[in-house]
Amino acid sequence: MASASNKPRLGSRRGFRSAICCLAALAAGGIQGVYAQDEGKMEEVVVTGIRGSLTNSVNIKRNASAVVDAVSAEDIGKFPDNDVAESLARIPGISVNRQFGQGQQVSVRGASNQLTLTTLNGQNVASTGWYDQQSIDRSFNYTLLPPEMIAGIEVYKSSRADLVEGGVGGTVNVRTRKPLELDAGAAFASAEYDYGTISKQGSPGVSGLYNWKNDSGTFGILGAIARQDTTYVRQGTEALYGWNSKSGIGAVSVNAFAQDRVRTALDLAAQYKPSEAMQFGVHYMRLEMDANNTNTSVFLFQDVRRENCAQFAADGTTCVLATMDSTNPPHRAFDQNGKPLLDKNTGKPVLVSVRPYLQTFSRAASMQSDTLDLDFSYQAERYLLTARAGRTEARGGTSLTANFGQRIGDPADAYGTFDARGDQVALRLANPGWTARDILGNSTAPSGWAESNQPNTDKETYAQADIELDLEWRAIESVKTGLRWTDHTVTAEKNTAVYPKKRNSKGELVNDIKTSAASNYWRGVTLAGMQGYTIPRPDFNAMQNEARRQITGFVRSRPSYGAIAEKNIAFYVMANFAADDIHGNVGVRYIHTDAESDYYGADPGRKGRIAENNNLSRELSTRKASYSDVLPSLNIAYDINEEWVLRAAAAQVISRPNYADMFSRSSFDGLGDTDPNNQTVNTGFIGLKPFKATQADLALEWYYGAGNLASITWFIKDVNNFTTFTSKTGQSIGVIDPVCKCDNWTVNTRINGTGGLINGVELQLQHAFDNGFGALFNYTYADARADSKNFSDLVGVFSDSSEHTLNMAAYYENEVFSARAAWNWRSEYMIRETGFYGSRMHDDYGTLDFSLNWQMNDNIGVSFNAVNVLEEDSVQRGAAPTRADIKPELKNGYPAWTYKGEAHYILGINVRF
Repeated sequence: MASASNKPRLGSRRGFRSAICCLAALAAGGIQGVYAQDEGKMEEVVVTGIRGSLTNSVNIKRNASAVVDAVSAEDIGKFPDNDVAESLARIPGISVNRQFGQGQQVSVRGASNQLTLTTLNGQNVASTGWYDQQSIDRSFNYTLLPPEMIAGIEVYKSSRADLVEGGVGGTVNVRTRKPLELDAGAAFASAEYDYGTISKQGSPGVSGLYNWKNDSGTFGILGAIARQDTTYVRQGTEALYGWNSKSGIGAVSVNAFAQDRVRTALDLAAQYKPSEAMQFGVHYMRLEMDANNTNTSVFLFQDVRRENCAQFAADGTTCVLATMDSTNPPHRAFDQNGKPLLDKNTGKPVLVSVRPYLQTFSRAASMQSDTLDLDFSYQAERYLLTARAGRTEARGGTSLTANFGQRIGDPADAYGTFDARGDQVALRLANPGWTARDILGNSTAPSGWAESNQPNTDKETYAQADIELDLEWRAIESVKTGLRWTDHTVTAEKNTAVYPKKRNSKGELVNDIKTSAASNYWRGVTLAGMQGYTIPRPDFNAMQNEARRQITGFVRSRPSYGAIAEKNIAFYVMANFAADDIHGNVGVRYIHTDAESDYYGADPGRKGRIAENNNLSRELSTRKASYSDVLPSLNIAYDINEEWVLRAAAAQVISRPNYADMFSRSSFDGLGDTDPNNQTVNTGFIGLKPFKATQADLALEWYYGAGNLASITWFIKDVNNFTTFTSKTGQSIGVIDPVCKCDNWTVNTRINGTGGLINGVELQLQHAFDNGFGALFNYTYADARADSKNFSDLVGVFSDSSEHTLNMAAYYENEVFSARAAWNWRSEYMIRETGFYGSRMHDDYGTLDFSLNWQMNDNIGVSFNAVNVLEEDSVQRGAAPTRADIKPELKNGYPAWTYKGEAHYILGINVRF
């Protein structure tokens, strides 16, 4: 049994050499020769493919009035990567969060992904998550977005007055296709088969697009659909040494997460142009993903305590054991020489003396986003008038979370040792695995405490009108002004299950839950953990059906309910200027926000009574707040000559605080549990001010040929407002704990705090040779520091921020064949989540990808993609110091969570007309 994954990591020398060799081999042909260009022909050529996509991206960057990078589709239905977030990761300064395999959120230039604003055709797009252990924020979940439907993406790293506010890190604008921009009768269809090395299953996917236009080209309708069925499996090992710190019992669990993802998307657009001056448009996009999943763990407990050390230590050895306040990582059951501890009486290894525990969470989960957008434009001789209005709405979360568990196997099955001295916990157990037949008593039932549903909604109605006046007054070419209004609501709730009741031997009412054979809920085995132990495979449908059969209803959990209504008004004025070789814009944006939050407050009238729903009132209360701000911006570009551009930008930007921090609800921890001294209440604050930053950019760009670029950019962001928290002990809040019979609480409240500073440098090089070869390289250094007091883990860096990110790619293409190898790497970064997982440092992470495309004829193409071929593991460790008030496994570099890396191999065929 291997003690740890020994695959080459891209952060290691061997992984680095593997990546460099693959990229160098493909790029080598680019320097072997060029052919002469025919300069006599001046006809316009539409370039598609890898080179065309890169050229379009360079042109967008060159012509932009702000600091912008872009990704363009290679052709209709053909985005550069099979995942939109992965394509964004190729852009300088972009880092991607891949918590569940695919890229979910993106962070820009060292700022948290929650400080990145994502827009769809320039407007907000509603998004929720499917996972009930993640808090509600303002980030967009990119797993919803099929790449086949995207025409291009622009990343605005500097701000302009006419951009929607909300991106301290940056603004990512996703562009969809418009029917009047495509040929009449343009059509595309594709099918693919995705095989994962961990799931060992193939996943089909299909997509299609058709565009119709009338003969005069004044009216068009576009329709696109996509569907992908994916089985995602995540196997890993999780440390839980804080399981019971008072008794000294900790645990390690071997885990298998399995999810059936069904992603469907529909994109409809229509345009009508009754005259050269006037145009109307309507766009509807529906994004949906069913995300049913099971998370199965076998918990392996340790009962090695400090006071019992002597009885286990053989002669001449020293116990090296875990303590909850140790500044060193726990090395349980190993001596100072790295050898397994032996019992001095029996000579056998120290044993795990507690029977393992099997647990499965079964979640019926989904997320869905619908956007309807109407637009209008009128081009007069001296002005351009545009207007748009729409609604975007998202729903997500769980319709039922069920939990099944039972003791499993004999204690002797888990005899062995845990070695936590490396970058991940290594297990050496006597038994290589368990089956459903090993479940104690061979029966089980729904837990009764975990069954719940957790629906979330996110809605926005918006309207905007803009007018741009051609002035041609000295250096001022035009003035643009506009007004934008939004009405945004978001809700989060949890409803706990109600079971039939019965009285126990003490006369107390308890849940009357029926047990049944464990073989009904676990069938066969699946691999789990980093060493590939076998554990029972759960039956999602059986668990869901049994829980629903026994549940009689649901009751709202008042502490979990939160609702926010947010009304925003923005007004801006921006002047576009040009004089000789200088051009740019200067403007100011005014914003005003009114926000209110509904919640269930404490009910002092219930003091001394039996706790009901945490003694909260049955009536909703509301808190209100408002704020205004003025956001100036300046973008200026100096064309040194036809090839060189010097660019500068400065602005003030905001990102509104996360919804989870603004909810006025109070969540209670420790109420009624076995510890009489741990009562804590966590309360949000509707009056939180936005994250606000003053930022500047200075870039030197060299455009030395079609699609060729070399640039260096310096950037700085001074974040002068930040969401943090305050903690007060010994507070009376009107809620009596039934165990201690006391009203004595630690109250944690979100507040406005001090900020942080991000500064860094971006380097970018992109070159296309004349013989079909090409390469690109970009590197970003971001020093993103924040006051450590802003975080409970006391680690003074921004969330999701990597100090170093690096991208390298090499490609070859001709009219028939194309090939590309790409390496994306980022240094370590902090992940901060509420709930079970908490704050931890993710080790450096890199992926090596390949793609091959063969254009069989004018209409049919075949593709093959290999993603994460080196199967890079996700290694996460504790980063907090000892004094931080968080779980012990998240401190001092302890290897907390580790998950196996999975490679995907995707074979596809596409047809274009």
